[in-house]
Amino acid sequence: MRPIQILPALMGAALNLAALAPAAAQEDLIFKKSTVWKMLTPDDKLAVYGVDDPAVEGVACHYTTPEKGGVPGMFGVAEEVSDISLACRQIGPIRFKQKFEQGDVVFRERRSLIWKKMQIVRGCDTKRNVLIYMVYSDRLIEGSPKNSTSSVPIMPWGASGEPPRCAEWVK
Repeated sequence: MRPIQILPALMGAALNLAALAPAAAQEDLIFKKSTVWKMLTPDDKLAVYGVDDPAVEGVACHYTTPEKGGVPGMFGVAEEVSDISLACRQIGPIRFKQKFEQGDVVFRERRSLIWKKMQIVRGCDTKRNVLIYMVYSDRLIEGSPKNSTSSVPIMPWGASGEPPRCAEWVK
């Protein structure tokens, strides 16, 4: 195969794998705030999103991510930076919908045209009965050490009685 033919083949394989990825949560845009003004193109912004855990009812996460403006941002081809903050909280009684593995993906988003993605993953601290959420970004070839972690202690909610143990739901 000639080198010119390899790149389209790799891109096609990557897109096919992305289509086969398991369904994850959908985010909701909460608000955006401009950080850098651009005269004729969109501004650089910080965007705050909310996402519900698809496997654990009663947990919501919010993350803030920078979004590039300018010409690349306007056409959706800017590679976004890896600076993402995360906060997750119990917002109701916790109910596990399905068993999960440590590090299961809760939410995934593309952060560049092809190579980079941001992921929120979930784990369980079985000793403390705490759900742990971590956000990070990675690339096809190299990842980023930038990450953020949030803990959600599983507590009783109202008159719901004893809270479930996350250890019983880890595969």
